[in-house]
Amino acid sequence: MPSNVNPTVRRRRLGQELRRLREIKGMTAEEVAERLLVSQSKISRLENGRRSISQRDVRDLCGVYEVEDHRVVDSLMQMAKDSRQQGWWHAFGDIPYSVYIGLETDAESLRVYEPQVVPGLLQTRQYAEALINGALPESAATDIEKRVSVRARRQDRINALEHPLRLWAVIDESALHRMVGGKQVMIDQLEHLIEQSSLPHVTVQVLPFSMGAHPGINGQYAILEFPDAADSSVVYIEGVTSDLYLEKAHDVQRYSVMYEHLRAQALNVEQTRDFISGIAKGYTS
Repeated sequence: MPSNVNPTVRRRRLGQELRRLREIKGMTAEEVAERLLVSQSKISRLENGRRSISQRDVRDLCGVYEVEDHRVVDSLMQMAKDSRQQGWWHAFGDIPYSVYIGLETDAESLRVYEPQVVPGLLQTRQYAEALINGALPESAATDIEKRVSVRARRQDRINALEHPLRLWAVIDESALHRMVGGKQVMIDQLEHLIEQSSLPHVTVQVLPFSMGAHPGINGQYAILEFPDAADSSVVYIEGVTSDLYLEKAHDVQRYSVMYEHLRAQALNVEQTRDFISGIAKGYTS
């Protein structure tokens, strides 16, 4: 169950409201920055929810936008206060993709396409450890363990008895053949994948090599959707040094259409389970 106060989502909602007030006032971000003697990039970061918003920031912005309703100002100030609280992931220290974790924690559904590996929410601990070790060969053992523990904690959303995350995963066949951690690790991982796919809120489809070129050929992405209508869907694209978050309606729509094509081209649920089972048997030989 998502926490009642998710700082990432609070920042995002607050940023959206501040942008709305600016647009009502008919001001550009550059004009606001000039009035407050700050950089335009700061205003942009406040509005896209990627930066913590102080109550002073809210007070100053409401002053520029001439917001006279004290109830509105008080509500925004409270959102700013909530946005500075810490989520569960902060207990693990500095996590590079903490913004994504905050969004995932509050999401109602997640659609993900993975071309290279099993999606993180469906990984066994042994597979995750071997995968992260391989991806980050220069990292200390403590950092590897921290990342593995965070990944395991994220999976609580899948295994929750109430309000679990609805997950739809399309996985390229190559992810099933990439031997991560050895044969036994792969056997356990594929069996776990079949087991998780039997959950009513989890759908797994494999995109076989025989399908050739497809809309996901350019790489991994995920689409997050939220229970509150005020929170727009987000497309997440993971990068090596930085991640990309797309929130504009036409971007989300484009990736959603791509995902529908991927689902249509992939094996259906039953075919996928048989396909994964066949590959798992191959590891035993």
